[in-house]
Amino acid sequence: MVCHNKKYTFKALAAFVLVLAAASGCRKTWEDVPLEQFTEEYVWDVEDSLGTKARGFLAEVYKLLPGGYNRVGSDLLDAAADDAISSATGATDVQRLATGSYTSLTNPDDSWNNAYNTIRRTSLFLNKFDVVPLNIKMPDGSSAKKAWRSEARFMRALAYFELLKRYGGVPLMGDEVRQVNDNVSLPRNTFQETVNYIVAECDKAADSLWPDPIEDSKLGYVTKGAALALKARTLLYAASPLYNGENIETGNTLTGYTNFDAERWKLAADANKALITYGKFSLETEFKKLFIKAESREVIFAKVGGRNKNVETDNGPIGYAAANAKGRTSPTQELVDAFPMSNGMAITESGSGYDPAFPYANRDPRLTYTIFYNGASWLNRSIQTFEGGLDKPNTNVQQTRSGYYMRKFMGEYEAQSAYSDVSHNVLLFRYAEILLNFAEAQNEYAGPDQDVYNAVQAVRQRAGLKPFQLAAGLTKEQMRTIIRNERRVELAFEEHRYWDIRRWKIAEQVMNSPLHGMRIDVSSAGAKTYTVVSIQQSKFKAPSMYLYPVRYDEVAKNPQMKQNPGWQ
Repeated sequence: MVCHNKKYTFKALAAFVLVLAAASGCRKTWEDVPLEQFTEEYVWDVEDSLGTKARGFLAEVYKLLPGGYNRVGSDLLDAAADDAISSATGATDVQRLATGSYTSLTNPDDSWNNAYNTIRRTSLFLNKFDVVPLNIKMPDGSSAKKAWRSEARFMRALAYFELLKRYGGVPLMGDEVRQVNDNVSLPRNTFQETVNYIVAECDKAADSLWPDPIEDSKLGYVTKGAALALKARTLLYAASPLYNGENIETGNTLTGYTNFDAERWKLAADANKALITYGKFSLETEFKKLFIKAESREVIFAKVGGRNKNVETDNGPIGYAAANAKGRTSPTQELVDAFPMSNGMAITESGSGYDPAFPYANRDPRLTYTIFYNGASWLNRSIQTFEGGLDKPNTNVQQTRSGYYMRKFMGEYEAQSAYSDVSHNVLLFRYAEILLNFAEAQNEYAGPDQDVYNAVQAVRQRAGLKPFQLAAGLTKEQMRTIIRNERRVELAFEEHRYWDIRRWKIAEQVMNSPLHGMRIDVSSAGAKTYTVVSIQQSKFKAPSMYLYPVRYDEVAKNPQMKQNPGWQ
């Protein structure tokens, strides 16, 4: 595989990593050391009681953590699902994902190299770090050495999860760091073996990681809660229909099980319940503040992104000259319609109060915090996404293609005149997801018991639904529909929907139908006419597109590397 057959000695790799550190804002650590001294002995310094050099090595691995926001060719990954499309015209990377026009040579979301780069670096750390005489203490007075090792172990496990959800089973390297002359033609491990490895690594790391809540000076460090969350999400995926039921492959079990096993749902429920009873996390009081606070008891683990206005300028409405925004993300009508009324009822339910003439009135507050619609407040005026409006002028400019813009993750600029920097960390795990993970797994295993009700209702209550309570006596199927919709609206644009429709094995239904937006025409008298219009025809070829193709160069050079079904 690519990261294993690079002609790196350890010294060359160490030099490469340290040069990266110097170039990316860590120069004070390395600047007084000549480049020729970037050797194994320098990095793993037997006299470095503060672990400065080893920490610099680990800090570079943190930079390889999964990104978020507009990371796929300047678009959100969710624009390749049914929640949004790219506002850009032409063949964008994310459109290739949405329409199935990618191959083993041209996958815009391929993470193979990045993941195995992470795996190699973390394994190097685990093999070499013990010689460093670290004299830093944990809050309980114990040595931090185990915590540092467990940080590396977690990041390696997360890299394997990123591979797992894309490709299924992948080669497991263990702690070994292969050199140039080693055999690197390895077969893929099965899906089950990969799941077991990730779970075992999380179990090994959890109790020696940094305690929750993390202190401000270590914001972004891996904590015990992060390890519990990764284990919980991995087991949820493993229990899901794509992997737990009829095998999508022929001839082997790289990516699935040949028979349904209800106990996999119990494992997932128990793992998510363990994080709930851990008692260190809670829902943020205000949904919209969650995404712009540097510290929150809801955030389990985040990739620190600092303070900036990138999300706003990339995705904000385009009609504000001072904002200079690009309006890159166009949410779909399908997502808008998924948000219930403020009374918790679906807009299609009799008695919900939904009025097509005023489609955004009395809706779930999360709609306003997630999507810009016509008439919403922003930068001291109302959004204009009607035809010819300031934010949809229909001139030769990138603008919404659906009548909507993304609002989520942005600062509170409704009454401001310009954007300013706010915290934009990438939330990789948060407590609301864990509640919904548990509800899904427990409902699938035991049906809608009181614990399931409590978990879903907690999310709905924080959202501001009144009443937030669900009807009594729901069936498993009815509760499943509710949970899946709650995931969609609560976790929108957080890179869950794209994977959820795959693991639920419904992508072939939702992605082979046209996606829609809202056209709004305003008469000379000011009357508005709302018309749902088709905006994109997506395409999903089943079963091949439920998994990504393994990179062509990996299959071509490794005779033991089996390609996923339906790909070349």
